[in-house]
Amino acid sequence: MNNYVNNTPNEQLLLVRMLRVMFPHKNFSDGPYEEAAEAVINAANSTPGQALILYNGLRELENSSFSTLDLVAATTYLERIEKSSFFAIVQSSGLVALYNNHDVWKTLGYEGPSFDLGGYLNRGFNDLDWLPEPRITEYEEESDQ
Repeated sequence: MNNYVNNTPNEQLLLVRMLRVMFPHKNFSDGPYEEAAEAVINAANSTPGQALILYNGLRELENSSFSTLDLVAATTYLERIEKSSFFAIVQSSGLVALYNNHDVWKTLGYEGPSFDLGGYLNRGFNDLDWLPEPRITEYEEESDQ
């Protein structure tokens, strides 16, 4: 019996759905989630133990009809399994893969690391145009006299 995840369309669908529920972003296309799902599979398949955990976890998702659950039911399901090794494997690999994607950076407005461009200080560390201007008030010290 092959306990490795082969990245079949159904396995991909289940993982993409799980990642979307775990890391919800309405303005993300399926692409970053599909790439993150593939990264989860590749990472888990690197060791037999993790491959087996991912394989069994995907079978459980499949048996529970996870891909067809509404958002509330899917979230509740993931909350029930959040302490499992399966959840940990998907969360750790999926998190890194999803948020290390340069397309995701663009969508979120993150310009990326600045060390190779001279650092943030010289690049306008305060150039976040999506934040409101801070309200600056002076502190007036209360006196006891």
